[in-house]
Amino acid sequence: MLRALLLTALLGFALALPAKADEETAQQTLELWKSPSCNCCEKWADHMKAEGFDVAPHAVATGTLAKIKHQAGIPSKLASCHTGKIGGYVIEGHVPASDVARLLKEKPDAIGLVVPGMPIGSPGMEGPNPESYEVLLIKRDGSTEVFARHG
Repeated sequence: MLRALLLTALLGFALALPAKADEETAQQTLELWKSPSCNCCEKWADHMKAEGFDVAPHAVATGTLAKIKHQAGIPSKLASCHTGKIGGYVIEGHVPASDVARLLKEKPDAIGLVVPGMPIGSPGMEGPNPESYEVLLIKRDGSTEVFARHG
């Protein structure tokens, strides 16, 4: 009887661990810099909020946004319309919340994630005829690798 109770308690503890990690991820605030008039940035922020992220948006002028991207280590060829920061990582463009959560869980030695451009079908860019797209991991040396594929 005691053995069964102990096993049940251990199983309950083990099952609680992943939920705790997800809870910790959601408690981090995603700082978001965007143009004041960009509707797709608002839609992406709504996607992130719906997935449990706390989002703190900052509407800034285009020149300021370009400086933020540059200072964050985002090359212009990988830039998109908005830039976020969470957990020490940069999130550039329409990256799905599930990929941000995975990044925060796995904690790779990297600058962050980027979806270059604005592919139709990515979060915030929903529409007819969705495109396949890749989420890239930007490494500290500036190189990239595919982190996830969607579509």
